[in-house]
Formats: sequence, structure tokens, C-alpha cells
Amino acid sequence: MTPTYLVKRLLLVVYTLLVVSMLVFGITQILPADAAVTMLGQNATPEALAALREQLGLNQSIWSQYWHWFSHVLELDFGTSMRTGQPVAGAMFDALGRSLLLAVLSLSLMLIIAIPLGVWAALKRGKAADLVVSFFSYIGVSFPEFVTATLLMLLFSNYWHLLPATGYVPLGEDFVDGLLHLILPAITVSMILVAHVSRMVRSEMVDVMKTDYIRAATLKGLSRRRVIFRHGLRNGLLPTITIVALDVGYLLGGIVVVEEIFAIPGIGRALIVAVTSRDLPSIQAGVMILATTYCVVNFLADLAYAWLDRRIQFS
Repeated sequence: MTPTYLVKRLLLVVYTLLVVSMLVFGITQILPADAAVTMLGQNATPEALAALREQLGLNQSIWSQYWHWFSHVLELDFGTSMRTGQPVAGAMFDALGRSLLLAVLSLSLMLIIAIPLGVWAALKRGKAADLVVSFFSYIGVSFPEFVTATLLMLLFSNYWHLLPATGYVPLGEDFVDGLLHLILPAITVSMILVAHVSRMVRSEMVDVMKTDYIRAATLKGLSRRRVIFRHGLRNGLLPTITIVALDVGYLLGGIVVVEEIFAIPGIGRALIVAVTSRDLPSIQAGVMILATTYCVVNFLADLAYAWLDRRIQFS
């Protein structure tokens, strides 16, 4: 991987975020919400509304407003929430931290289960083990999150009384209790990902194990274990990296249902509250934070490609 490629990819990330910022600002400007009315209320006098609009710069041109907003975004200042009157950045980054914690636990659980299942199904292709993995993969993909979450809550909370049903406890306050509150949400999120990724790993491993270099490694007398994990799995995981990188966007912004059901104050739930209350600064901050996270993860996925397969040279 050449330095030129790294610079180009970083410039592409910057360009993407610049375009996203323009789109987000433009869309929020045409929403049927008046910032001055939202902050002062419907009973505010015209004089008070005019003074606040002047203070917020709402009387300036769109480009002037955009530059004023974007220059503050570069300093991680997303303004003040119209709903709470508190700085947006602190609340959104706290919510992002909770979503990232759930995402990391879900991804870790998914990788621990999905990769061995996919490899096992590929090595047992056409046999009972392969059919069983395929069956449960289809079941996992077919069940929506709210159905899985409801079933898990009924079994582990209401029936067996093993885990708490809802709520969020910061790990810094009580690590064990906080972890117990995250187990069911992590299982709910990871079930669909396990089904998806295990099928991908199986498909790629089946193709990889048919290649000439695998046959050559076997003929050289290498052990079956070394052939599978040192040569087969290393190359079979390449497409999986892309899938996992794409899943990060789902994990951060698409698990609103899971966060709502289990009462986890993550960034997806915060965005829903911001949209329903027409809190424009919070909407802008949430989308920009998610877009930045998504771009960074995809950039790291490209680096992982080159690390796993040294034959790949990006120019």
C-alpha cells in the first residue's frame, strides 16, 4: 500500500464528509421548523423572535449560515439543543459511546460465532452440519430485531429470571450489572449479523479451498489445520471485512429498534428524539457523527485488506 493511496483515501474521506455536511445542513434548513419559535415557544412576541433570529444569524444568507455552522463543527461545537438548551456535542458523544459499546460487544460476539460456523459449514459442505448451519442462518435473517428481542426478554427475563429486561447501567458505575444489561441487546443485534457473516465465510471458504495454492500447500505436506487457518481462512476473510465494515453503519444508526426496546440511550435513539422534536442542531450533529464514524471504519477496512493479503497493492 503506497503513501499516495493513503493520501487519496484520506482526501476522499474529507470530500465525502464535506458533501454530507452540505446535504445535512441543506435538508435541515427546509424542514418545517423555526428555530426561534422552537426555543421561545408559540407565545413569544414578534420582537423577541426577531431578536433571537438576529442573534442566531438566521437572517443571513444560507452560505453564511452554513460556513458559520461548519466552522464550529470543525471545532466539535454543534451548537445548543433546541429541546434541552444544553450543548449538543456532549450529549451526542455520550450517546455515541453507548452505541459503540453495544456495537463492539455485538461485533465481537458475531465474529466469535460466525467465523467458526462458516468454516465448519464449508469443510462439511453438503453434509448434515452444513445443512444445520444454513437452516439457522436463514432463521436468523428472517427474524426481525423486535421479534428476537421480545423472545429473549420473555425467556431470559420473565421466565428464567437470569438477565435484566431493559435499562442501561454505565460500566463505570457497576461493571457487572452494566454488562448484564447489555447481554440481551448484544445477542439480539448479533443474531442477524451471525447469520449473514457465517454464510459469507462459508461461501468464500468453499471457493478458496478449491484453489491451486491450497492444493499446493496440501501436497507440500502441511497439516490440515495449517492449510485451513494459515492459507485458507486468511484469504477467505477478505470479503467478510467489507461486510463487517458495512454492518458498522447498521450497528450505529440502524439499531434504533433495539435501543428503544431495551431502553438504551444510544445515538440512534437520540436521533429519533431529535427528529420528533425537530431539534435541528441535534439532527445535524447525529448525522455528521455517524457519517464520520462510517467513513473511518471503511478506511480501516481498506487497511485491513492490505494487511491480510500482502499481494494487494493499492496504487
